[in-house]
Amino acid sequence: MSEQQPKRLNRHEFELELIAKSWKDQAFKQELLNNPKALYARELQQELPQGLEIRVLEETPSTLYLVIPRNPMTAQVTEDLSEEALESVAGGGLAVSVGIAAGLEAIW
Repeated sequence: MSEQQPKRLNRHEFELELIAKSWKDQAFKQELLNNPKALYARELQQELPQGLEIRVLEETPSTLYLVIPRNPMTAQVTEDLSEEALESVAGGGLAVSVGIAAGLEAIW
């Protein structure tokens, strides 16, 4: 009987898991806000490139953030990042937080 491989998450799924966990666990949320790169590395179980910067912002009832992803037509692939790491932290599709979507519904 073979062991099942853990499900590989895309960037959007990974970020949604981080958000859900931060809503449930205040210590996790503080670590995510204070040291996101270390938390990402631990959660991904891999070392991240030294030049990679990760910023985490917490929305408030009166502040919304729009993240404009890098343009895939003009972005260069960082050689330090493996294809797997690149998919996990720097590429992928549109990432929209469930909280933002719910918040926008309340505003509109």
